[in-house]
Amino acid sequence: MVKCVSILGSTGSIGRQSLDIISRMDGIRVAALTAGTSVERMAQQCRQFHPELAVMATEATAEALKSAISDLPTEVAWGEEGLIRAASMESADCVITAVVGMVGLKPTLAAIRAGKRIGLANKETLVCAGELVMAEADKYGVEIIPVDSEHSAIFQCLMGCKEPRQIKRLILTCSGGPFFGMTAEQLRSVTKADALKHPNWKMGAKITIDCATLMNKGLEVIEAMRLYRLPLEQVDVVIHRQSIAHSFVEFIDGAVMAQLGAPDMRLPIQLALTYPDRMACPVDPLDLTKCGSLTFCEPDLETFPCLALARRCAKMGGTACAVMNGANEEAVALFLDDKIGFYDIYELVSRAVEEVPNVMEPTLEDILEADRLARQSVLANFK
Repeated sequence: MVKCVSILGSTGSIGRQSLDIISRMDGIRVAALTAGTSVERMAQQCRQFHPELAVMATEATAEALKSAISDLPTEVAWGEEGLIRAASMESADCVITAVVGMVGLKPTLAAIRAGKRIGLANKETLVCAGELVMAEADKYGVEIIPVDSEHSAIFQCLMGCKEPRQIKRLILTCSGGPFFGMTAEQLRSVTKADALKHPNWKMGAKITIDCATLMNKGLEVIEAMRLYRLPLEQVDVVIHRQSIAHSFVEFIDGAVMAQLGAPDMRLPIQLALTYPDRMACPVDPLDLTKCGSLTFCEPDLETFPCLALARRCAKMGGTACAVMNGANEEAVALFLDDKIGFYDIYELVSRAVEEVPNVMEPTLEDILEADRLARQSVLANFK
C-alpha cells in the first residue's frame, strides 16, 4: 500500500472520491493537491488534508487560495510548472492523475521519471502519447495502475495472467450514454442539458459529453491498446446499459472473465492505492439478486460515429490520436458553451483529422504540435 499521494485534479469527481477513500484509510498522507479554478473547494481540502503543496491553474486563483489558507503551512503554486512539481514531489510515492485532457501529459511523464506509482485516470495521456509514456514507465520501472472502471476491471481480470499471448481480446463495456436507442435525426436536436444526463455515473461535464457521443469509449479503446500492448483488433466494445459488468477479458481457451460491481469509482481508486493487496471498501457490495437482468449488444457506429473515428485514428497511428483528442477537447468545450450542436462535435473532429498532417513515430514535441494544430482547426472551422 502506498504511504503518500499527490492528486492531480483533486476538486474534480475522481479527485474528490480519491480523497474520500484516503480519509477512510489509516497511514496515507497527502503530499500535493492540484485544481483548476475551484478556490473554495481547494481551500477546504487543504484544511482537511494539510498537503505540502497546493496548485491552481492560474496565478489569480493561486493568489486567492494563498489568501484563503494564509494560516496554513501549505505552499501554493500555479500553472504547468506547479503541476509538474506536484507530480514529482519527493515525499509522494503515488500520483493519481485525475486532470482532464492533454494538460495531464507532462505531469504524468514527470511523475514516471520521478519513480512514482501512477494511478491513471487521465486517459488522454495514453491516447495521445501512449507509446512514449509506456516506454518511460518501462525505463523507470514504474507501475501504471488504471483508475478508469473499465481498465481497472481488465487489470483485475489479468492479475493471474502470466503471458500476454493467453489473451484473445479485451471487451470494454459501455453504458451507451443518455441517447442509447435514438436515431441520428433525433440526435440533431438534443441539447447540452440532455447530453449531461448520464444514466449511471456522476462525472465531470467533459467526460459526460464524451460518453454521450461514445467518444469516451473510443478513447478507452486506444488507452487499452497502449496499456495492455495489444493491437486494435484485440480490443472490442459492447453496450451494457446497467454498468454492472465493468469489462471482460476473453482468453485463447474460450474462457471469459469479468469484474462486476456497483457503478462507483471508489473501488478502482482504492485498488490503485492498495495493489497488490485488497481492503474493505466503502462501496456498497453488489447484490446479484437485486441488480436485475444484464444485457449486452453491439454499439451503433452509424448513429454514434465518434467511436468508429477513434478506431480509425488508432489504426492510422502516429499523431492521429493526438489530433483527434485535441480536436475533441476543443469541440466539446464549444458544445458546452452552446456554440455548436451535438453532431457538430463529430464533424469538427473528423475534419481536423483530415486536415492536420499525421506524423509517424512522433516525438513529444510532434504530439504537442499536433494537439495545437487540431485545436486551431476546430476554432477555424466552427465559425
